[in-house]
This record gives sequence, C-alpha cells and structure tokens, in this order.
Amino acid sequence: MYFCTLPIIPGNMSNRMLKEHDKVPEPTLRRLPWYLSNIKLMKERGEQFVSSTQISKEINIDASQIAKDLSYVNISGRTRVGYEIDALIDVLEDFLGFTNMHKAFLFGVGSLGGALLRDSGLNHFGLEIVAAFDINPDLIGRDINGIPIFHSDDFVAKMKEYNVNIGVLTVPINIAQEITDKMVDGGIKAVWNFTPFRIRVPENIVVQNTSLYAHLAVMFNRLNFNQIK
Repeated sequence: MYFCTLPIIPGNMSNRMLKEHDKVPEPTLRRLPWYLSNIKLMKERGEQFVSSTQISKEINIDASQIAKDLSYVNISGRTRVGYEIDALIDVLEDFLGFTNMHKAFLFGVGSLGGALLRDSGLNHFGLEIVAAFDINPDLIGRDINGIPIFHSDDFVAKMKEYNVNIGVLTVPINIAQEITDKMVDGGIKAVWNFTPFRIRVPENIVVQNTSLYAHLAVMFNRLNFNQIK
C-alpha cells in the first residue's frame, strides 16, 4: 500500500529553508514524490543520468512542468545530459523530509488502520508508526507488524513515553472530531486524516486529508462520464 502525501518539514530545518518550502506550491509538493519514485526505478534499470523529458515519458507530465517543479529543489542539471540520478534522489529525499524518520501514533485499528500498520513501505518515506490506539478489547494488548495496540485512554501516558508529534486518524466518522481534539490536547502537532470528515483544528496544527472515498467518487464520476460519451 502506498499513499502519496505532502512532505513533513523537519523540526530542525532553518528558518530560511522553511521560507523556501512555504514558497513551493502544493501541487508541486504532491508531484515531487512521483518523480522520486520513478527516478528510483530508472536507477534500478542502470540509468546514471535522467532528464525532465525522460521523466515526462514515464509519468505523462509535461517536461516543462517537471523542470519547473525541480527548480524548487537545490540541484542543477547538465546540458543535454540531465541530472545525476544519485544526487537527484538524495536531494529530493532530503527536500521532502523522507530522510528524517517521523514517529506517529495511529488512532483506530479497523480495516484501514490495520492495513497501514502492516504497510512497512511507510518507513521508506520517513514515517514510523510506533503505536496504535483503539477501544476494542480484542485488539488491546496485541500488536500488528510489531506495533503495539493500546487502549485510547492510555494515549496521554504514551505521549510521555514516545517522542511523537504526528497522529494518523482512521477512526469512524462519528468520533473523528472527538479523537482529533484529544490528539491535539495531548500534544499532537500534525494529523494525517483518512476519514471523510473535515476535522477542525487550531491554526498551528498541520492537517493532511486523504479521503479514499472522495477519490472513489471522482473515479466513478469520470468513469460514468466516459461511458456516456
């Protein structure tokens, strides 16, 4: 399972670099991980250099857009050669925050929450889920993929034990806001929200909404449109 998400800016980044990140358009931040993944595939095929045109052919995005997106990253290509693949991978991973491991708690160990706990690929993108919380007595005290599951009431105590500032929200929609409030009150600074509920948080809290159902609605709508044409 792979979910493309916005990069998390490391806490030790300088103010200058933070300002540079603030200037990067969100669509660009969403595309950069696509470039990174495809560049890694090219490296596996033995490529040593890559150009915007080559990336364009792989992912069907205009080469000029790719060049513009990469202009936000601190790397320069060589004329008629392109970018050195190893250097580009290193720079992109650092820029996106994937080289710094960010610890997270997951709230709601249902089918989606359990799948995320089993997704070891998240570690490759800088996210380590270190514990999960639920109220189901059949889950509490167990672990999934080596990740312990605690009762939700233990959250505040576990915040003191783990160095965590990210919460992954996969609870039922009817308690999404309640659990979000509990997370924020307990010290969580960023929420990756997988529920279709638009949670409300203070201005200083980062929220990334990833609604699978919203994407399904878009896909179904486009599918129906194509069938009508």
